[in-house]
Amino acid sequence: MKDAVNAPTPDLFFEAATAYVRTEALRTAVELDLFTAVAAGGHTAAELAQRCSASEKGMRVLCDYLVVVGFLRKDGARYMLTADTAMFLDRSSPAYIGGVLEFLHTPTLRQGYAHLTAAVRKGGTAVSGDGLLAAENTDWVRFARSMIPMMLVPAQRSAQLVDRPASAKLKVLDIAAGHGLFGIEVAKRFVHAQITGLDWPNVLEVAQENARHAGIAQRYHTLAGDAFETELGEGYDVVLISNFLHHFSIERCVEFLQRVHRALRSDGIAVTVEFVPDENRVSPPLPAAFALVMLVGTADGDAYTWQQLDTMFKRAGFQRSSLHALAPSAEHAIVSYAGELTPKK
Repeated sequence: MKDAVNAPTPDLFFEAATAYVRTEALRTAVELDLFTAVAAGGHTAAELAQRCSASEKGMRVLCDYLVVVGFLRKDGARYMLTADTAMFLDRSSPAYIGGVLEFLHTPTLRQGYAHLTAAVRKGGTAVSGDGLLAAENTDWVRFARSMIPMMLVPAQRSAQLVDRPASAKLKVLDIAAGHGLFGIEVAKRFVHAQITGLDWPNVLEVAQENARHAGIAQRYHTLAGDAFETELGEGYDVVLISNFLHHFSIERCVEFLQRVHRALRSDGIAVTVEFVPDENRVSPPLPAAFALVMLVGTADGDAYTWQQLDTMFKRAGFQRSSLHALAPSAEHAIVSYAGELTPKK
């Protein structure tokens, strides 16, 4: 008789076919501030219904579902947070990431997945226009405001990879600055650094707000425009390229990196942050799965392997590059040297 443990099961099919239910349950819980209500002492369906302005039946059904999928625990009639939800979904936690849903659920992305079959046939987004890359897309304002909790650690870790003396008077360009965190973290580490953030004007307003909050507003400057067309300037010690290359084809990336190389001093460095899948393209899970995000959201983007990225930088004129994990983030940083391997004194 066939071993029942190894028998085929349709579980994975049904989990995938109904995954949207989990998405909507999470979105609803965040909208109702359910996890924060549990953290504040609401543990029964009746207590949570009162705190969240919902029906007791509706709260019971939602909470039971969240127990089933792992967002809550249940003891008798009492609901409790898991360690993960206490850390990341209680609004009073400094690590709260519920706001990320505002960007992840933007109409552009959701429409892209709704047309996934067409995107697979085409090899790029089937959404009209340029998808996520439309000029001055307001989705990037949502990204800049909502992704700060997710990007703080990668920004801190990547700033530590800038191998210059703490007293260095660095001239830094932060391309596609978004929330501005990557440049801001460099400014915190190097107190004489001058940072220029490049992005669309509406997005740069968020970066400037964060710079003021970080106390470095006088050292934070802005350059509004398209990273492929705007004059970047020259003489930069460091250029930061965070979560940008994956939106474009390899040839377009090389073209862009050549512009970056020309903007750097001969002893300058580029610090690039990317999702980098293994050469097999199916691991680690998050970087590997990110390729699908680019398929539905961009015309030519992809999640590039380390070999592909290293080749891009070499073709653009960089002398060498090295790959660095940004744990606990799923992203990596690539440190690329424009020319000389040690900075001039």
